[in-house]
Amino acid sequence: MSSSPVPVPAQAPPYGRPPLSAVQVLGGAGPGSGTHVRSLTTGLAARGVRVTVCAPVEAEGAYDFTGAGASFAPDAASALRAACAGADVVHAHGVRAGLRAALALRGHRAPLVVSWHGGVPEAAGALGRLGRLLERRVARAAAVVLGSSSDQVDLARLRGARDARLAAVAMPAGFAAGADPGKARAELGVVERPLVIAVGSLVPRRGYSVLLDAARAWRTLDPVPLLVIAGEGPQRAELARRIELEALPVRLLGRRRDAAELLAAADVAVLPSRWEGRSLLAQEALRAGVALVATAVGGVPELVGDAAVLVPYGDRGALSSAVAGLLGDPARRAALGAAGRARAATWPSEDDTVAQVLAVYDELTERRRG
Repeated sequence: MSSSPVPVPAQAPPYGRPPLSAVQVLGGAGPGSGTHVRSLTTGLAARGVRVTVCAPVEAEGAYDFTGAGASFAPDAASALRAACAGADVVHAHGVRAGLRAALALRGHRAPLVVSWHGGVPEAAGALGRLGRLLERRVARAAAVVLGSSSDQVDLARLRGARDARLAAVAMPAGFAAGADPGKARAELGVVERPLVIAVGSLVPRRGYSVLLDAARAWRTLDPVPLLVIAGEGPQRAELARRIELEALPVRLLGRRRDAAELLAAADVAVLPSRWEGRSLLAQEALRAGVALVATAVGGVPELVGDAAVLVPYGDRGALSSAVAGLLGDPARRAALGAAGRARAATWPSEDDTVAQVLAVYDELTERRRG
């Protein structure tokens, strides 16, 4: 999904002072953090900040950071160290990116800002202990941790962050501009039947096993809805086997660049995750006026308020009933769609997000100068 430029006029740096230099460190090419960094880069560059993005090469191909006004460097350790050496501030997106940035900053004075995009519930055993150790290391290395939801801020503080703040990540406008719902539905073969959609990587925390359980119950509906899942990941083979063996009305679409257009064509969107921060799917669904059923986890309730139907994680019966109820009640879907658009109008804009991040950068750099 591509983002639209933030319409902000370029601003010159303060008189007699060189432009601020900021390094953005991105650990992968995921749609949430990648879209945010693209939007942030556009806004910062428009304000006269010299931005360097250190990320996997495939992320540059997907998000065109250079087209947004940044310099690009691959995420090799040597390139990251070189970029950090001349930076006024380094901003890492995600805990793993935060650890790599902290290591690259050894011997340098540039402050580290970490956007806590991740933060799943604690795992058990050695994996859980390793995850907590990593989070503590990054939280304590950061001058400021920015959480996109209150639970992320609380977690960062629990892990030892000196300064953790709420900083909502705005979703760029215009994702589904010009979308043709009829064309998308015809492509999927759902002209005469309801369409339910989920979007996200095929990993256990997304809750797709529970979603397939719910889809099994929808086979009794008339007409039978089609569930499509846009995303790729290690669970694909497992999910595909279940769909075939149980003859489920489900299609795995793989990674789609037009996921937002497909979402705009859906009757109901579903977010069955075990944990979410500021979910991109939830934001897209509400902005598009698509009725959403989501699990009441992480930052989801704070994000959607009363503009979605919330169910407990792992409750296949509640999930199935909530979706089936909406499919049978067009008026309720329309009311949720209107509530979703109204809720989305209260969220911070891209301009607000860029201004808040830049204020943090200015605060940290002024502190260094002082």
